Amino acid sequence: MKKPNHRPLVSGYAQAGVSLARAGHFLKAIKPLVSLTRRPGQLGSIGGFGGIFDLRQAGPRKGSLLVSSTDGVGTKLVLARRLKKYEGLGVDLVAMNVNDVICTGAEPLFFLDYIATGRIDPEVLVGVMRGVVRGCVDAHCALVGGETAEMPLVYKPGEFDLAGFCVGVVEKSKMITGRKIRPGDRLIGLASSGFHSNGYALIQKVLSPAQQQRWGDELLKPTRIYAAPILALLRKINVHGIAHITGGSFREKLGRILPKDTAAFIKTSSWPVAPIFRRVQEAGDLSDVEMYKTFNMGIGMILVVPESQVNAVLKILRRQELPAWVIGEIKRGKPGLPPGRQEVLLQ
Repeated sequence: MKKPNHRPLVSGYAQAGVSLARAGHFLKAIKPLVSLTRRPGQLGSIGGFGGIFDLRQAGPRKGSLLVSSTDGVGTKLVLARRLKKYEGLGVDLVAMNVNDVICTGAEPLFFLDYIATGRIDPEVLVGVMRGVVRGCVDAHCALVGGETAEMPLVYKPGEFDLAGFCVGVVEKSKMITGRKIRPGDRLIGLASSGFHSNGYALIQKVLSPAQQQRWGDELLKPTRIYAAPILALLRKINVHGIAHITGGSFREKLGRILPKDTAAFIKTSSWPVAPIFRRVQEAGDLSDVEMYKTFNMGIGMILVVPESQVNAVLKILRRQELPAWVIGEIKRGKPGLPPGRQEVLLQ
């Protein structure tokens, strides 16, 4: 009887679509970039089994807490792939994480990235990593490691996804929680650079391919990183609360830091709204309610400060070349609402 042929259909991992050689070349290409993000406390280099960071060298005092965040860039990734503009995505990835960490008053220490793709394309992914490095340099945090996974069974050719992870440190006594927020405090809005990394499913639904191409540079502006100016501010000003205005915008993100029996009143005419927001609104025939519920509308971060500190805050932010406006105030709210779910009223 003739024996069945058990010869394998492929001769190795590469024929299954996964190339260890491509991964090795990619790692070699990004090592010089990653070295630009070194900071006190970072030990070793990328390529090991784990990133190493010495907290003692970073200078935290007794009673310090670690603060962590993980996030991606959402469906902005789809638009960037379509328009073949990739570097800003790396900045977005860092920004979405460090901007969350800074809301507690924490200094970002280190960052890790995760890239999953159907096939490693060095030209594309090195461009993404240039953005990651640029973001880490802006945030003064070290890129201590990451992972690039080639998964042809999960992602189609040309597809990839990004995720990031950031760790920061803050002294427990200086941590910002929102508990100090009181009626009479003022809201200071810090300018966004555009849509940041939220609302892109709606943007791509209402804009035609031609409009997306025409306005691509504005739509894909990298998310502003607020770590350096806010840390400079915190060294001099008693800030009661910080809210990163991302998905869910003002009501969701500012509402979550408000203590019991308070409400936030925001005057939407108190800052300029960039034309690109109105173009999207007109293209989709979207109401103001929908726009301010979905997008940051030009405000990427909100600081809650005592009224007596407003002028000092604005002066410091001007020195940091960060546009900012007084956009509202804290008043007494409805009793009975749970902490973190207080009213945010837009006027």
